[in-house]
Amino acid sequence: MILALGMILDALLGEPKWLWDRVPHPAVLMGRLIGWADETFNAGDGRKMKGAVVIAVLLVGALVLGEVLADLPFVVEVVVIGILLAQKSLVTHVQDVADALRIGLGDGRQAVARIVGRDVAALDHSGVARSAIESAAENLSDGVVAPIFWYVIAGLPGLIAYKVLNTADSMIGYRTERHEEFGWAAARLDDLANWIPARLTALILWALAGAPVAWGALRQDAAHHRSPNAGWPEAAMAFALNVALSGPRVYHGQPTADRYINEEGERDIGPEDIDRSVAMLWKVWWVCLLIVVVVS
Repeated sequence: MILALGMILDALLGEPKWLWDRVPHPAVLMGRLIGWADETFNAGDGRKMKGAVVIAVLLVGALVLGEVLADLPFVVEVVVIGILLAQKSLVTHVQDVADALRIGLGDGRQAVARIVGRDVAALDHSGVARSAIESAAENLSDGVVAPIFWYVIAGLPGLIAYKVLNTADSMIGYRTERHEEFGWAAARLDDLANWIPARLTALILWALAGAPVAWGALRQDAAHHRSPNAGWPEAAMAFALNVALSGPRVYHGQPTADRYINEEGERDIGPEDIDRSVAMLWKVWWVCLLIVVVVS
């Protein structure tokens, strides 16, 4: 029931601005530590080994911290879970894009730029909506289902270790000249840690939508994605909403030729479709809460 209470706390309060304006969020502290490690050790020879050692040390530290916190009164554990889950903040950020897009394209681009890494200057209304929905699907897995999954598997230590690993992947897990080797361990371990949660997220979305396509068709479209995991929740969300996701986009001035997921889906989409994706986020959250309560 500790997990259920933490989920409810996150859903009710999210990330209160008055608090995190005064003290750094744990994710910010994780980011600072990973950034320091990147600046300190990502140089010279043996970068792949250095990166692997850094990740190993961070994960051991996260496990130890989790054990210490888990020994404190259960209220502390509930609060930590509420802080590390991202349901309310995800819903808020995605809904902000829909609200901004209703005001104007420029406002929509500014709002979606806060939650995606692609270039947004050339996005049209559909491009903004598509980006927001893709972010909703991917972060539903990374920010909600995966943390819940790892708490169920390994308690608070597992949850904190997952968040550290996921933060590291988001910072150094890129195939760039600087991070190809140093971030290799973070990227590969993050892929491994998200393998089951990504498919579990897709399964819940697929079931909630009434299994609109055969599971094999969903799996086939998921394979079109550049990520071994992100394609699963994106494909499930695309079929659930009957929209086309992914497709060509621009990163750092370089266009990509990515295939569409659910190519037959609607491509002329807008804020109403973002609203529907937000509704799906809440439906998945309710399913997860129900499962947790029943199991407990």
